[in-house]
Parts: sequence; structure tokens; C-alpha cells
Amino acid sequence: MSINTDAAGRPLGPTVQYTDAFAAAAGGRIPLRAVDEADDQQPGLRPGSVNANKLEKRIRRNVGKAIADFNMIEAGDRIMVCLSGGKDSYAMLDILMALQRSAPVEFSLLAVNLDQKQPGFPEHVLPAYLDRLGVDYRIVERDTYSIVKDRIPEGKTTCGLCSRLRRGILYNFAQENGCNKIALGHHRDDILETLFLNMFFGAKLSAMPPKLKSDDGRNVVIRPLAYCAEKDLSKFADLKAFPIIPCNLCGSQENLQRQNIKDMLQGWERETPGRLDNMFAALQNIAPSQLCDTQLFDFASLRSESLTGNAAS
Repeated sequence: MSINTDAAGRPLGPTVQYTDAFAAAAGGRIPLRAVDEADDQQPGLRPGSVNANKLEKRIRRNVGKAIADFNMIEAGDRIMVCLSGGKDSYAMLDILMALQRSAPVEFSLLAVNLDQKQPGFPEHVLPAYLDRLGVDYRIVERDTYSIVKDRIPEGKTTCGLCSRLRRGILYNFAQENGCNKIALGHHRDDILETLFLNMFFGAKLSAMPPKLKSDDGRNVVIRPLAYCAEKDLSKFADLKAFPIIPCNLCGSQENLQRQNIKDMLQGWERETPGRLDNMFAALQNIAPSQLCDTQLFDFASLRSESLTGNAAS
């Protein structure tokens, strides 16, 4: 597709032209699918090798395409990149910094980590890493750990309250520091896991959108890794030797239903490779008339054409 016209030769507006250019800036003709079979059979990828380069180009292209498809980044954006110390947020920052150098528009990044004062949290790791990168960053210190432990009974999952507290702090921080976008490191597998969690335990068909506006309208949240497979990101983290901080410091991860869903999905993928790709594609190919939500489709007014004709006569 030309940047100036669509497939029918019609002129494109500036937004469409921009998104096409952003997708092109990601570069490479690497397929969107997860790790290739040849990559997957290797115990580790060597930096600079052909397979390592393919992996990085694939992730970068997936991020560029997601940004373009959902118009995640626009000229002048100041993006707060949320860092947890896990592989996904490290990868997101790495790729966004790379795209920043070749993107068709200028935007700025502010890396932010929320130190929730969990016992054993290695406070020195992220500042040391971010100093080496030379990226603008802030460490926000809030003792949400004590609040959660005080309110949630022993043995119960703390993630719900912890997430709400964390989200409120980060949303406010974004506003206070002039950030109009908040980038989260959720990937394709996270989105699919959320879909099944909501079906199994929430009785609703919903997942994580790649882009959303917060309920109060103050923030726009983007998920640049929406098209990236977790398997790719794990290999990328090994390749880059990111200083990973464990995600189970609070001790509440063992009983999570999300882990059960993850195991189920990965079992399906082992049995039928490519199944997760197809499932994610289904999220982009929705037919409301083939579901059961009367708010999305007007089932009540459906009539047979023959009956309608007879009634008219």
C-alpha cells in the first residue's frame, strides 16, 4: 500500500499515512508467528546469530504493526513505560527505544517503576540498569504491600487489590508528569489468558484491549506487545540478559487461576502448534450475529423474508 493512497487509489488522511509509515519503520519481512521451529530447538540464541536477528526483527515488527493497527503512538506523545522488572516490560522498553530512533513521528519515553515495598525487592537493580541505558526514568515508592497484607486474609490471593492500588498510583503519576499515554507490557498470551479467565470465572466475553481509555477519561493505556508471543519474549529476554526481578516476592502467585489457564493454553499449543495464533486472530474476526448478546445484535427484529412478504400482501 502506498503511504499516500489506499488500495483503490484514494488519498489517505494524515493518521492513516502515519500508521503505515510506523509499520514500515518496524522493518523486516519476518512473519508474525511465534518462535520458528529451528529457533525453538536451540538451547539458547547467540547474540548476533541469524536466528537471534530474526527473533528481534519479528518482535520489533509485531510491535510496530500493533502500534500502527491501533494508532497507539502519535506525534508529541509522552509515554510512561511501566517497568515491573519482568521480561515483558524490559522487552517493551527495549523495542520502544529502538523504534523511537526510526519512527515517522517524534515521541518521548519516561520509564517508571513502582516500588511497592515488598520484602526482598532488590531496589538497586532497575536504577542501575536504567542508568546504563541513559533513558529518562523515575522510581515511585509507595508501601502498598502493607496495605494489601493488612486487608487480605492469609492464604487469599492479593493480586486484585494490589493491581487496583498500583493502577491508581500509576495513573495519577502519569497525569502529574505530563504523560498522555501509559504503556503496559501485556503480550498476546496475557490477552488470551484474560479472555478465558473472564469466560470461566466472570461469565463474560472480554479480554485486554491493545488500547483503551481509563474510566475517568484521563489516561490512554496502550499495549505495544499485543501481537507478541510470550515464547518469543522469553527467548528475547535470555538473548538480552535482562536483570529479571522475580514476580513472586509477595508470595501470592502460587494459587492464581491465571497459571492454570496458562498451563491449559500451553498444553493446547504443544498438541496443536499454531492454535494460539488462531485464537488471537479470532479476537480480530468477531461476528456479533453468531453470538448471543442482544445488546450487540438485534435478534428480536429478525424475520423470514417469505413471512414478511406474505404479511405485506
